[in-house]
Amino acid sequence: MRAAVLHAIGDQKFEIRDDVTVLGPGPGEVRIRVRAAGVCHSDLSARDGGLPQPVPAVLGHEAAGDVLEVGDGVEDLAPGDRVTVNWLPACGACAPCRRGEPYLCMAHVMSGYAMPRFMVGDAPAFGMVGCGAFAEEMVVHRAGLVKIAPDVPYEVAALLGCGVTTGVGAVVNTAAVRPGDTVAVIGCGGVGIAAIQGARLAGAAVIVAVDTVAAKHDVARRFGATHAVTPNGLSDLTAELTDGEGVDYAFDVVAVPATLRTAWTAVRRGGTVVVVGAGRAEHHVEFSPFELLFEGKRIIPSLYGSADPPRDFGRLVALWRAGRLDLEGMVSHRLRLDQLDDALAALGRGDVIRQVIVHDTGA
Repeated sequence: MRAAVLHAIGDQKFEIRDDVTVLGPGPGEVRIRVRAAGVCHSDLSARDGGLPQPVPAVLGHEAAGDVLEVGDGVEDLAPGDRVTVNWLPACGACAPCRRGEPYLCMAHVMSGYAMPRFMVGDAPAFGMVGCGAFAEEMVVHRAGLVKIAPDVPYEVAALLGCGVTTGVGAVVNTAAVRPGDTVAVIGCGGVGIAAIQGARLAGAAVIVAVDTVAAKHDVARRFGATHAVTPNGLSDLTAELTDGEGVDYAFDVVAVPATLRTAWTAVRRGGTVVVVGAGRAEHHVEFSPFELLFEGKRIIPSLYGSADPPRDFGRLVALWRAGRLDLEGMVSHRLRLDQLDDALAALGRGDVIRQVIVHDTGA
């Protein structure tokens, strides 16, 4: 099969190979035909070393496709079923799972990092977080798939696998934004647009979209932002909109030191900064004990939107069916696998919301 192979961290180009084979499925695993794969900033971070990734590797983790084969012990999926990939599958037995925090379970992800998932010619290769969606086929643990209805388009289903769940979940699961609350979303790429839609669904009265790229402001308004501004104008705008207090919640989808400080400044005393983006391990942000105490603000993480994918994917599909969650509109570009380098280079561009690598669906 064909796959995009990353040979070394920091490589600016993937090698498109047609001699790649997928390993498995073993017991409890499922082999799927990848039909659509979203291009996420996390893929760029893995390529450039911001996220840990053994190489050689097939990146990609936001995907949908069809079941081709099931391993021993998998009885609730069958060839032909349409599925969305859940890149953070929960084991159901560890302490976080027992506490009802499946998004903190690392059991399958850690084994996925350490275990080769492909053969590139005669050499083993890894899959990003145990996936590898920039290939025509991949094998994942059964818990890494959620069955969806056959009428849900592959592109729509793929977006559920990471960006939409992360963005909407940060608002409705992690922060539990309430009707009438005020919100700022810093970073208006795919995850940021999903967070804006989540704030709209939650009934936020003020939704401020923040991005350095002015071309993204009109896009953000189309998906539910009530206001849009560059970071330099955020302080004056939030003061005007909130009688000088600041917003209730600021969602940092970029997660670099400067944006975390921007988010902290934007929220009111007692407000909440929600860290949504996957920042780099070497970055640090300084806060004094004095300001942490007397500002009364909270900084909370939102890993994968604090989601339970078997539950939340179905809820998001229901909102899409009801016309309350615009997923088709988030697909700004449809590309071929050999355009992956261009797709990663385009991240952050004003006309990009979510790019999707579309494999031949046969339909």
